[in-house]
Amino acid sequence: MTESKRYQATGSEAEQQEGAESGVLKNLLGIKIKAELDQIENVALKQAEDFFFKKLVSRERRFTARDLYNMHKIWLGNIYAWAGTPRDVDLTKGIKFAHAKHIPDLMENFEKESLAKNTPCIFDSRKKVISALAEVHTELIVIHPFREGNGRLARVLSTLMALQAGLPPLDFAPIEKGKGRQKYFEAVRKGWVKKNYRLMEEIFEKIIEKTLSRSQGK
Repeated sequence: MTESKRYQATGSEAEQQEGAESGVLKNLLGIKIKAELDQIENVALKQAEDFFFKKLVSRERRFTARDLYNMHKIWLGNIYAWAGTPRDVDLTKGIKFAHAKHIPDLMENFEKESLAKNTPCIFDSRKKVISALAEVHTELIVIHPFREGNGRLARVLSTLMALQAGLPPLDFAPIEKGKGRQKYFEAVRKGWVKKNYRLMEEIFEKIIEKTLSRSQGK
């Protein structure tokens, strides 16, 4: 899923590629066609995921803010000059995400609170795993630390946590479109306003059900 075309952004990182189609961010490759840039991002993500799933899945690993900065850099570093660094633009997409100037502090708190509490994602019940996934995913989406790729990176982190918990790679089809997508954004809003993760827990419960059904060939 591509995110940038739905953002409203202000600041230096909002700069578009000169002579390009609408929605094409300034990039290191000089690409001017949106579909081409999307394809390159997606291929790079698949390559990055293969690397992350081999190198970062450990039952002892507690994820940090630095891990997320490095993951973003590995994924998009050949495409955008600002990959792996906190955004300097304010973003809006249905909700207004955290102000750019607060991101370093918010990511530090995210590491000390959500990541320290919920990773490694090894718990004695599926319910606790779902609770951990819901909190970490919601808080990272609310912060939205990067100019581009936040949702996709949050899904990668959720999958790494799921792998720690002994689950297969997650199938996010339940939030891809339609009512599932609407419910997902509502879950993010509830997490943002009230620190209420219950709706996101319901979403991850469905994601895990879908994942297990797929892995069992049902």
